Amino acid sequence: MTNDLLADLSAAGVSIWLDDLDRGRLKGGGLAELVATSSVVGVTTNPSIFEKAIGGESEHYAAQMRDLAIRKVTVDEAVRAMTTLDVRWACDVLHATYERTGGVDGRVSIEVDPRFAFDTAATVAEGRALHWQVDRANVLIKVPATLDGLPAITALIAEGISVNVTLIFSVDRYRAVLEAWLAGLEQARDNGLDLSTIESVASFFVSRVDSEVDKRLGADSPLRGSAAIANARIAYEAFAQVVASPRWAALAAAGAHVQRPLWASTGVKDPAYSDTRYVDQLVTHNVVNTMPEATLDAVRDHAEISGDTVVPFYLDAHEVFSAIADAGVDMDDVVALLEREGVDKFIASWETLLGVVSKALDTAAQSAGR
Repeated sequence: MTNDLLADLSAAGVSIWLDDLDRGRLKGGGLAELVATSSVVGVTTNPSIFEKAIGGESEHYAAQMRDLAIRKVTVDEAVRAMTTLDVRWACDVLHATYERTGGVDGRVSIEVDPRFAFDTAATVAEGRALHWQVDRANVLIKVPATLDGLPAITALIAEGISVNVTLIFSVDRYRAVLEAWLAGLEQARDNGLDLSTIESVASFFVSRVDSEVDKRLGADSPLRGSAAIANARIAYEAFAQVVASPRWAALAAAGAHVQRPLWASTGVKDPAYSDTRYVDQLVTHNVVNTMPEATLDAVRDHAEISGDTVVPFYLDAHEVFSAIADAGVDMDDVVALLEREGVDKFIASWETLLGVVSKALDTAAQSAGR
């Protein structure tokens, strides 16, 4: 049976995606169970998730690691072989959801090498390679929303590759992401591609905004815990403005699907806050919320789903941002810092993963007598 609160969230317009993936979950049927019982209709991954999965569950990867060692592949090739296998497997688990929703959900994301975050050409090349290697229609290629990532988003979408734009922290950058997405669809249309096969989401990070702004506001500020939700609500307002435009109407008439906002980083960092606040305070139509399993469990248990908690609060959100500025917090500096930290964290996770796999390949080669 499907959990009532999760079903209510889904019925309110929120697609529930799991922000996690590992081979134990795939082998043991855990992902399939969440799809069956918890309204989960998608999966997101990132370098930190794979670092944890491959580094912490070596037994599930041992057989493949041994084969890779015998073949003497590079560590980068080994990591891609393992991560793309997991994503391909998850795509197969979610294929029925993909078919049932007309390709809107049933999606699984895999991120380009984070070391390419400031290299447009390398991001495009890596996106093409991942799309080819996963070889599933329901894969999403994750591209960071850095300034160098924006033209890569356009280029990949123009080729018919579905994209998850990640590491968005500011509304201004989000508007640039929307422009990159629209330009890509227009090029795809002009290239004669079927726009209905191209899907995109824009991952707007939430909890990290509160963490940084709260630090700058100080412990006694009544504005603590208000920035992230206000930021996301203003982003959705920007989304609504774009999908009400004649430019979008022309693309929709040609069969295009809307690029939905995706609420990411929804695990609560401050224990003083409700552990479901980045879910039940961001409920509206045409959005995705990707949750770590702890957040999913909390929503299942005690979330308060009470209708749209975004659109009616646009004015409140703008007032919060004005008050934060009056309190001396430079939001431009906040979001610039968060972008740099986000890229750096993913690079660090990726390099740790490369180190773990390098050692595992050496051990496997020795045990195989190679």
